[in-house]
Amino acid sequence: MSSSEWEFRNRGDDLSLSVSLSVHRQWKFFRERQLASLLCLSSASHWLPSTVTWLEQMYLMLQRDKVISVNTDRSVIASNVEIARERVHLLLLEPALFQMKSNNLGAVQISRVRMGDLSASWVLENPIDGKQEHPKSFQMVEDSSQSGMIFEEKTQHPTDDHQSGEGELPYPRLSSMSPVKLKRRVMRQERRNLRTAELIGKDTEANNQMAAAAIERSNDFDPLVKGKYSIWRSDYESPNSDSTLKLMQDQIIMAKAYANIAKSKNETDLFNSLMKHLKLSQHAIGEASSDLELHSSAFNRAKAMGRVLSAAKDKLYDCLTVERKLRAMLQSTEEKVNDLKKKSAFLIQLAAKIVPKPLHCLPLQLASDYFLLGYHNREDAKKEKLEDPSLYHYAIFSDNVLATSVVVNSTVVHAKEPNKHVFHVVTDKLNYAAMRMWFIVNPPAGGATVQVENIDDFKWLNSSSCSVLRQLESARLQEYYFKANDPSSLSIGSDHLKYRNPKYLSLLNHLRFYLPDVYPKLDKILFLDDDIVIQKDLTPLWSVDLQGNVNGAVETCKESFHRYDKYLNFSNPLISANFDPHACGWAYGMNIFDLKEWRKRNITGIYHRWQDMNEDRTLWKLGTLPPGLITFYNLTYPLDRGWHALGLGYDPALNQTAIKNAAVIHYNGNYKPWLDLAISKYKAYWSKYVMFDNPYLRLCRISE
Repeated sequence: MSSSEWEFRNRGDDLSLSVSLSVHRQWKFFRERQLASLLCLSSASHWLPSTVTWLEQMYLMLQRDKVISVNTDRSVIASNVEIARERVHLLLLEPALFQMKSNNLGAVQISRVRMGDLSASWVLENPIDGKQEHPKSFQMVEDSSQSGMIFEEKTQHPTDDHQSGEGELPYPRLSSMSPVKLKRRVMRQERRNLRTAELIGKDTEANNQMAAAAIERSNDFDPLVKGKYSIWRSDYESPNSDSTLKLMQDQIIMAKAYANIAKSKNETDLFNSLMKHLKLSQHAIGEASSDLELHSSAFNRAKAMGRVLSAAKDKLYDCLTVERKLRAMLQSTEEKVNDLKKKSAFLIQLAAKIVPKPLHCLPLQLASDYFLLGYHNREDAKKEKLEDPSLYHYAIFSDNVLATSVVVNSTVVHAKEPNKHVFHVVTDKLNYAAMRMWFIVNPPAGGATVQVENIDDFKWLNSSSCSVLRQLESARLQEYYFKANDPSSLSIGSDHLKYRNPKYLSLLNHLRFYLPDVYPKLDKILFLDDDIVIQKDLTPLWSVDLQGNVNGAVETCKESFHRYDKYLNFSNPLISANFDPHACGWAYGMNIFDLKEWRKRNITGIYHRWQDMNEDRTLWKLGTLPPGLITFYNLTYPLDRGWHALGLGYDPALNQTAIKNAAVIHYNGNYKPWLDLAISKYKAYWSKYVMFDNPYLRLCRISE
């Protein structure tokens, strides 16, 4: 019989309670026909740990069934080994702890205890060779290939040769879980393993996809260096020629971080050194945007700063502290950038509203000469052309003399028959004399006709018949517009500021909705803004079949941009019930209008109705495009995009070929070509139609 005898004793006591176990090392129930004997010797009251309640229950059960007997020397002798072994194995399935002691009469008393109550001095000791070790845990698992149960060790076996010999069996401590719970645990572990493998597979697949996408992007990468635009600096800069500049900028950031850390740790010398080199580096960079613009001492400054930063790193570097400081600097920088963006939006809107001094000078000089030289008594010639529907008629509503002259000049230059073109210019009372004087002394070439009218002479246009005029005269609306200059307006976004431009108070901006009333005898008219330049002959537009529509315009929607939901408030049921949010928007600036169809469909009445409903500005923001989109909804014919190129007043990245090939280019946006804000690379398209040699322009110092 292969067995091993062990005593479980407390090394801190001379008197001990020992248990000698003669057990087969694998404990296979009904598999091995081995004998088991149990000898319990007790001399005093001691704690005896066990993983089962087999001593307590087996002693009482087997004595009751007369399977065992107790001798006078307190040894327990099994008279029926097979039955005893069967009972012992059954009781081994229920884990517990116990305390056993004997009284003066020799009776054995056993009570349950917890394993946690035992001290670390309890060890498992072999009574033969005296070797000791702590109890190892066993887990009971079910063998799926065999009936019955086996005991499987959970802890790793020691590599010591003395403890790995045959027949050695540690003191067993069995799991308290039932077979069902153990089976569930095994199944859960299997599911975890499957899920882990699945996630690893997905992660590998995602990495492969990212790698493939990166390779594809690298194949499509265009190595050509494209120019950048800045309205404050040169139009072109090479991003590949400023490595030293970038290095110095990074050094300045790290110097600021280390300087703050040095100051907090009272490293005065290091702080002063960092601040000194920081200022020197900033001075060397100055306003440079590339290495070529750097000061000659910049490279030496960079090397000196590198040495100081190296010393600071050796003395102050702590990953967590530096990370915290850089994060704080990033957050502070973001706040400053957001604040500067708001200020920039406000200042750009303000600059767009202000009339430059030369442009203010020009109408003053023209108006002065208009009255001093007696041109105010002069009658308009060619009146018969003004109402001839067979000619090409243009409508321009503007208070900017120079801009209007560019529109007329550029149109006439490209016209095949200039004498058939009639320009109807409407301006306000303040600029009427200057506008008329300009076209009297500078008539367009080729015999084209220009009519200048004063909007105040349209007596039929009053607040009783015109809802928008009534709204524009309200004090509340005027306060809304003119408070845009208040510093408190910085708290609102640039989108709101754009619509608070006082130009929307001008009735000239809304006169486009009254074209049939202004020109009752005309059938078609081409409406032009004053911030455009004509580059081709526009007469083919009068031959375009609008297919029963009123308005011919170039659509501006590209994918999801410039659709109706950008301009109208679709949260309002009046808007959502009558319009499609994905309908394509179009542009004002160059529009061919069929005035006969306009009168037939009562377009002006539609405009009045919606304008009255938007008195509280809940349907759309202020301006003329949103009501135009509403008024001409499903009544606009899309013209070819080559007729009208937009964005020269705000987008520096437009396609140059598209600009050159367009019939009309439009400086829509704040960067008008006559302002200092203008995008310089687009300004030449406009300036070549300005007569810089004109005496009035030279007098007001208007030059290229």
